[in-house]
Amino acid sequence: MSRVPALVVAGIASGVGKTTLTLGLAAALRRRGLRVRAAKVGPDFIDPGFHEAVTGAPSRTLDGWMLSPDALRRSFARTGAGADLVLVEGMMGLFDGLDGRSEVGSTAQVAKLLGAPVVLVLDASALVRSAGAIVLGAERYDPDLEIAGVIWNGAGGERHVRWLAESLEGRCRAASLGWLPRQGDLHLPERHLGLVTARERRFDPGLLARLGELVEAHVDLERLLALARSGVEGEVEPAAPPETRARIGVALDEAFQFYYPENLELLREAGAELLFWSPLKDPDLPDVDGLYLGGGYPEVHAKELAANDSMRAAIRAFTLGGGPLYAECGGLMYLAERLEDLEGTLHPMVGLLPLTVRMLPRRLTLGYREVILEAPSLLGGPGTLLRGHEFHHSHADSDLAGIERVYRVSDPGEGRVWPEGYRLASVLASYVHLHFGSNPAAARAFVAACEARRR
Repeated sequence: MSRVPALVVAGIASGVGKTTLTLGLAAALRRRGLRVRAAKVGPDFIDPGFHEAVTGAPSRTLDGWMLSPDALRRSFARTGAGADLVLVEGMMGLFDGLDGRSEVGSTAQVAKLLGAPVVLVLDASALVRSAGAIVLGAERYDPDLEIAGVIWNGAGGERHVRWLAESLEGRCRAASLGWLPRQGDLHLPERHLGLVTARERRFDPGLLARLGELVEAHVDLERLLALARSGVEGEVEPAAPPETRARIGVALDEAFQFYYPENLELLREAGAELLFWSPLKDPDLPDVDGLYLGGGYPEVHAKELAANDSMRAAIRAFTLGGGPLYAECGGLMYLAERLEDLEGTLHPMVGLLPLTVRMLPRRLTLGYREVILEAPSLLGGPGTLLRGHEFHHSHADSDLAGIERVYRVSDPGEGRVWPEGYRLASVLASYVHLHFGSNPAAARAFVAACEARRR
């Protein structure tokens, strides 16, 4: 098995064009007939959806805090099996991660774990010779990191690009690999939690093709491909799935779509057959032994979710009959009694949890989370440790004194600890998006709970 060719696309800060360039590179190289795959540093769900739209394959999460080094490399190895190139899109700034003290969770950490070179995307719209100082500073900040090249985003033209390239000469190891001109019309649509998702298709269908054409015209793709490498060998996924132990229904539509591909893979490897269904459009549940409600944007689709009375009734009946249901973030919001949309209108939801969920646009809950189970649950027994993150603008209003909380949640950045993880009969719901790769035993426990109901 050969080593996976890879490049890490990074920036000095957020908003410099990492996603734009990653999508453009993938589109341009696929036009050349190459088998391109993508991955994402950090806990984000939205960028990987666009990666999948352009590569045709799932984009896995490579997070140095949520995953152990071995688990991270294994996920990357599966991404790159048989690929001509894996583009790993970084998060935030190159060195940004869990906190200001260490590299944990950063793009730089992931690049070093993979042994892959970095292509730095620099917003050049207001820079000339100072660009060299920024690149040199990044190179010296961590000499063990290989910054192999720079692509200038928002450059003003050929003369500007020549001056930017000259700022590197004789000072920096990184090479100038090309540029993207200022393009006011090539932007992905956004909303309160970031980009509009690829599944919603609320962007110009020709956008990805135009990004590919732009990269083809202005980036030295041959030189860029020559830089690609990693220290990780590709891994072929198991050819035959294990014997089915349980059937799990996974909610998947425009309202619910935030799942780490590894979570679904680990459920399958534990013996689950996954059946996808839509809380928005389907009148009833598929014939399953358990339900998985992931995150998404239920607040955007609250009116349609409320109108699907038969589905809400089916979920209530399923759980009242003892059916296991695991819900994260948007899934928790859907299980509430009422959900307030972005205009302040309240809509009835499933009604399993005595909550009213309200949108608070100015209040963002964001950060890594470590979860320890303090009681038996769908994801394992007491002492089980998992890692994940929170990212939401909503808040649940209610007196939850009568509902058991089985999580002890901690914020590794702030040191806060609090109870969460609402367990009500066969339901487990939380605002935390857990990555089962942090503890695959959780996937096995959930499948076992569904199998027990099947019997």
